[in-house]
Amino acid sequence: RYFFTGRPMANQHQTWRDIYSTYWKSHYKPAFFLGTAYVIYTLLALQNGNGKLPMVLVVLSFTAWIITPILFSPLPRWNLIGQDLREFNGFITGGAGSADDEIDEVVSRGKKGTVRSLYECGLAEELCVWSEQHPVMLALRFLVKVAVGFCVLAVLPAEILDFLPLFVVVLGLSWVVIFGYFAAGLNNIFLVLSFLAWFAAIPIGHLVIGGRWCHPNAFTRLPEYVISLVVFLYFLGLAKEFLLLLCRAIFTACPCSDKKKGTKRLQECVRMCFVYFFVHQLHTVEAWVVLVANLMVSVVLATVDQFFCNVHTWFLLNRELARTKHGERYMEKSATFFELDRHRLDGSDLWWSDSDSEVASAPGSASLA
Repeated sequence: RYFFTGRPMANQHQTWRDIYSTYWKSHYKPAFFLGTAYVIYTLLALQNGNGKLPMVLVVLSFTAWIITPILFSPLPRWNLIGQDLREFNGFITGGAGSADDEIDEVVSRGKKGTVRSLYECGLAEELCVWSEQHPVMLALRFLVKVAVGFCVLAVLPAEILDFLPLFVVVLGLSWVVIFGYFAAGLNNIFLVLSFLAWFAAIPIGHLVIGGRWCHPNAFTRLPEYVISLVVFLYFLGLAKEFLLLLCRAIFTACPCSDKKKGTKRLQECVRMCFVYFFVHQLHTVEAWVVLVANLMVSVVLATVDQFFCNVHTWFLLNRELARTKHGERYMEKSATFFELDRHRLDGSDLWWSDSDSEVASAPGSASLA
């Protein structure tokens, strides 16, 4: 199906919320995947002490994926930065689309690109994938990921994998909090607490893995914590996919079941797994990183435009719009700069002289048939 891409009218500012909704799958998602792989490579190299390659193209790639959507967004202005910051923060923390009876509307908004919150944006994608994609393709993708997971287990050192039980315990604590989220009527306070539960990994580490949790100190063990956390989240995603494949086989593939009711039950399972398996929580972390990146880039661009004659607007759009002063709108109180320039020399027209107009209006002038 067709999904809109690109930015709106050239002289129209695109909000951070619209930018995220448009580019989160094509830019931000691969950027975080590549950035996570680079962080793991760097930590492994630092732990071994054998040096590492600079990976300049890799760093430029995931950095460009994050900053280019805002870099090529027109008209960075200080008042718009504050407006976008508040709107995008509301988009991240908003709970629109989380109710039980909004699933059909969430799917519809996701296909139209008119999602109201980050929760709705991610849930619409999950619902479309697990309800509409062919089950054979989903199963093949799952098997490929399982094969990759076994390769990871075979390559990583055992001392890193020893930290995995710690995150299993933390996952159990966070699931209790998430249960409270659904039991308390989708209260966002419980979602915040589910984030904070993961910070308990280091304090309770000695209860799960013994003295290795901070020997010789916690900073030395930091690479093992980070790498084992990434591996754990990968296998947590595999567990979610296996469960949803099983649910789809039970609810929709069974010939004796009602197809409409089965689809509803499958969508409810997708909605539960979206939170219990930390898909939404990871999206939230990524969105906050995007918000910080957008803020930094927008401040730089607004400063450049203000003190260097709107050079960013001139480069991205044209010289006409670049002549608009800060705090003003183009053509808000006067004609275009192009029209004003035509009459800047004693009212003469640079492109259409009076003699030309007299010749064109003469009675004997020839007309084109």
